[in-house]
Amino acid sequence: MIDIATLQAALIGYQAKHDELTAKMAEIREQLAGKPARVPKTDAAPRKKRKMSAAGRKAISEATKKRWAEFHKKQKAG
Repeated sequence: MIDIATLQAALIGYQAKHDELTAKMAEIREQLAGKPARVPKTDAAPRKKRKMSAAGRKAISEATKKRWAEFHKKQKAG
C-alpha cells in the first residue's frame, strides 16, 4: 500500500503540471484568436552585474595556472 505522504507529493506534482499545461493551452488559444501572447510580469528587479576586483581575478588566474601546470606535469610523467 502507498503511504499518504507519497500520494500527497504526487498530487502536488500533478497539480503543478496541470497549472503549467493550462497556461500553455491559454497561450495557444490566444495565438489562434490572433491576440499576441502575454508575457508574464515579474516583480523582481533585474540583477546587478557582479564586479570582481583585480585581486580576485589575479587569485583565480594564479590558481588556474597552478592547476593546469600540475595537470601538464602529470601528463608528461605519464
